[in-house]
Amino acid sequence: MKTKECNKKVKNMFPEYREFIQDLRQENPHFSKLFEEHEELDQKIVLLEQNPVHVINNDIEVLKRKKLNIKDKLYAYLKQAEQQSEH
Repeated sequence: MKTKECNKKVKNMFPEYREFIQDLRQENPHFSKLFEEHEELDQKIVLLEQNPVHVINNDIEVLKRKKLNIKDKLYAYLKQAEQQSEH
């Protein structure tokens, strides 16, 4: 993901953890991979929702649940980074 796109996504998703996200994306390959996967799912969902044929589609709900699960994992990483920085 391009830095500009990443910065836009960070502002929307976890604005209070902006600096942690940038650091973790550089230092932690797993976090970075999850972040990329979240963005890819977001793009797929948007495309599916824009197509009227897919408006009532269980696949979209599955993708949304998967995206939320990834977001929860990202949040856990961020909370851990925040706690470590306080020590």
